Amino acid sequence: MASSERPAPSRERAYPRIWAVVARIPRGRVATYGQVAAMAGLPQAPRVAGYALHALPPGSPLPWHRVLAAGGRLSLGRLDPSGAVTQRLRLEHEGVRFDARGCVDLTRHQWPTAARAVGATRRTSSRPAAASRRARAGRASRRG
Repeated sequence: MASSERPAPSRERAYPRIWAVVARIPRGRVATYGQVAAMAGLPQAPRVAGYALHALPPGSPLPWHRVLAAGGRLSLGRLDPSGAVTQRLRLEHEGVRFDARGCVDLTRHQWPTAARAVGATRRTSSRPAAASRRARAGRASRRG
């Protein structure tokens, strides 16, 4: 194993950490699988977060519906269409809005807001605003 690779976390230790993070997501807010994994101390392990939520017993009080795929997408659509409908209805009931593509606006609903401010989560834009401003400034300085 290369020194940069980490062994996969054990289910017995990882799942309760994932569940503890999910339990803290407030009504009307959402988090991504990658964000939940990182907050549980499992960076680069969004699938582990998905597996942990899939392992929940039916009727669990944990707010699993507040966890989304990157970009605010509902990830259950292909695997369980009725689960995706349930997830969307629960989120809409909490005041979460969806765009025309069926995605949640993460800039408006993502939790925690402090993590977004320091850049702890992935931007949904393919070109961050700061990079765009720097590019325009560079072009302007070369012209004049």
